[in-house]
Formats: sequence, C-alpha cells, structure tokens
Amino acid sequence: MLRWFLPRSLAARTSLLLIVGLGIIEAIGLGVHALDRIDFDRRMIQQESQNHVGMIYRSIVETQPENRAAELAALHPPATFHITLTPGPDPAMVDQTADDPMAHMHMGRPPFGHQPFEQPPFSRGAQGLPPLPAHMRPRQILFGTLPHGARGRAVSFLLPDETRWLTIRYTLPSPNPFRSPTFPTAFALMTVAGSVLIVWGVRRLVAPVGTLAAAAEALGRDVNAPPMSEDGPLEIARAAQAFNTMASRIRRFLTDRTLMLTAIGHDLRTPITRLKLRAEFVEDDELRNKFLADLDELEAMVSATLAFGRDTSRREPMGRLDLTALLQTILDEAAETHPDHAEAIGFAEPPPAVTIAARPVALKRALNNLVQNAILYGGGAQVTLEAPQPGNEGERLVTVLIEDDGPGLPPEDLNRMFEPFVRAEVSRNRETGGTGLGLAIARNIIWGLGGDIRLGNRMPHGLRATVTLVC
Repeated sequence: MLRWFLPRSLAARTSLLLIVGLGIIEAIGLGVHALDRIDFDRRMIQQESQNHVGMIYRSIVETQPENRAAELAALHPPATFHITLTPGPDPAMVDQTADDPMAHMHMGRPPFGHQPFEQPPFSRGAQGLPPLPAHMRPRQILFGTLPHGARGRAVSFLLPDETRWLTIRYTLPSPNPFRSPTFPTAFALMTVAGSVLIVWGVRRLVAPVGTLAAAAEALGRDVNAPPMSEDGPLEIARAAQAFNTMASRIRRFLTDRTLMLTAIGHDLRTPITRLKLRAEFVEDDELRNKFLADLDELEAMVSATLAFGRDTSRREPMGRLDLTALLQTILDEAAETHPDHAEAIGFAEPPPAVTIAARPVALKRALNNLVQNAILYGGGAQVTLEAPQPGNEGERLVTVLIEDDGPGLPPEDLNRMFEPFVRAEVSRNRETGGTGLGLAIARNIIWGLGGDIRLGNRMPHGLRATVTLVC
C-alpha cells in the first residue's frame, strides 16, 4: 500500500528520503532548543517576578505609613500580580521565619518545598539592587501558594515600622520557547533552503542515470548511435565506459554476423547457379521443373536469410517522413500487384496527416510485409491510421492497424509468428507459405525505430496487426 504514495522517479524518492531525514534532524534540534529555552525562560520569569516583588515592597516601605494605601492604589503592577495591605497575615500562609527573617530565603528553597524565589529579594547584591538598610527590612516573611496550581505564588511581609502585612499574590506565566518572532521565520527559511538544496543536488547526482537510460534507448533504436560522454564522477565515467564497450561489442557482433551471412549467401548462390545450369540438361521435363522449383525456393530462402541478417534498417539514417503518404503508396502498390483483391485494399477510414521520425525504406519494407501477409492470408488489407496520442516519457505515439478478414490464428501462435522461419501455412510451398521471415524482419525494423508490433484476432474472424511508432 505504501508504494502507491511513493514517487516513481529515483530523484524524487531520494529527495523525499533526505528531506524527511532533514525534517527529523531539525525536529530533534528544535526539541533540544525548546527544552533549553523553557529552562531559560522559567528562570527569567522567576527573576522578573522577584524583581517586581522587590520593587513593590521597596515602594511601599519607603512611603510613610499613613500614605501607603494611596501609594498602593497608585501602583501599576503586572496583570498577574494582586497586592493588599492587611492587619494580619493570611491564615493559609505558612510561617517560614526564625530569629533571622532572611534565614530560609536561600536560593528559593523554603522548608515547605516551594520555590517562590531563586534568590532572596533583599540579600546583599541580589537583583543588582543595593541591599536594604536594616530599618527597612521586613520583620517576618510568610510564603504560600495560590489555588491556581503549581504556578501560583504568595508572599507576605510584616512591615518594619507598623503591624500591617503587605501581601503579594502572583502567577508565574508559562515559559514560551518560541517567544522570539524571528525564530519560526528562520526555522522555515532553513527548512525551505535545505529542501531546495537537496532537490537540486539529487537531480544533479541522478542526471547521469537518465543520460544512461537515454543512451540505452538510442542504442536500441540505432546500433550506430554516438557513444556516451565519459566525463563526470568516477562511478559515472566507469558506467559510461562499460556502456560504450558493450555498444562497441554489439556493433562488432552484428558486423561479424552480417559478414558471415553474406559469405554464406555468396558461397551458396554459386552452387545453386551451377545446379540450375545442370538441371537444364535433365531430359525429363517434369523432373527438370521440380528441380528448378526447389532451387528457386532455396534461392529465395537464401535471399530472405541474407536480408534478415544484414538488417539494412540499421544502416539507413533517420529522417522525417509523411506516414500517411507512405501508407497510401504501399496500398496503391499492393492494389496494383493484386488486382483481384484491389477492392479490399485501402484505408478503413480517412487517415489524419501524420509525420514521424523513421527510416523510410526500412519502415516501408516492414509495413509492406504486414500488408502483403494480410492480402495473402485474408484476401485484403484494411488500414487504420490513428491520430498521435501522448505516451510515456513525454513521447507521442501513433498507431497503425492492419486488418484482414482471414481465419485468424490460434491464440498460442500469436507471439510465435514473430520467430524466424515460423509460418502459419505449414507447407513448404513458397507460393502460399513464404519463407517465414516477413514478420521477424518487420518486428526487427519496428523495434529498431523504438516502436512495437502485436498480433490479435478480430471478431468474428480475421487478424489485426497493431503497429505503434514514435512520432
């Protein structure tokens, strides 16, 4: 099921893998940063709260007792602070005092386990403020918590020059690791920049794979295609060298095969010619005609074998041609050659104008073989040329259908008919069964052009040859 969501190309899959890895690494780094920022923010919040408590206390204690209520009303503390002056402490407050009122305010660890202060607000040098004189220090300090949860704090000071208590209640805000407005922007920019670099780098690294695939496709269409460039990284250069070596060996093999078949054909034609001459001296006319017919068939088979071996389509250069005009020419020639079937030879429907890149002589030979087979076994050939359609890898494909009304073929023989020397007509009569190389030659030519050919039965009877060519 996962493969349906994976990209198809190697570059896209590699980029996706690296981007996901980058995202995981950034998420881990973000988590570490967030934890560090949370701890730092917590300390800063506590520090700021202590500063506010210290400044509020100092503002009140420096004011005359009769003016303290007015001073308290004039203060503008943070929204999370609530300040009161009461005759006595809150009963919920816990007494943490001793002979020395500052004894338990060591680094925010009062005996009851809460941490209202990181440092005593009035100890020497704390908060960067000068220490309070002895006459301004509170006589007693009480600590408590608020019902708001773990972040609620309360502290009460017994003022040094009267019996009233200054009670300050406040709530510590939650730490925010992403308080900085530039952090999300910087994180997004780093992610986008990293993704762009990953995609660019992967495409650069994978590009030689596409070049290798294109070279292999070009070699399949033309064995004499130019070699690949052997520049680039060591691995790519070695792959290009191996590919060029393979292509060179294939060309040498085909050349050797052609030379061998040409030599065999040349050697066979000489004795065949001698046998024809000697057959003329046979006095029995019937026997002489049989000899000559067998020799003619043997000569035709040798010629067809040489044509199949030479594979002249590989030597002909590619060029643009009008496929519609080529098919019309083939059909006109077939109608002239078989005047008794002329009415059954032609286009099944008006064809569109189609231009393709191909080898004209070779393609004409392949399509002519298919038309001749349709006439020979089906009594006619109806050709349909379809308009080009988009195919794979951005190519445009054109389809040619060649149909007849013959008996068709058994399903198990449809693919076997493309093998050399395989014929639908089981006799050895050249006039009815041919040499069995026509379809093999046609398939070699069409494959060499990057196309394909298939055979299929029609309903209720007949055979259809489907040729697909690249525009």
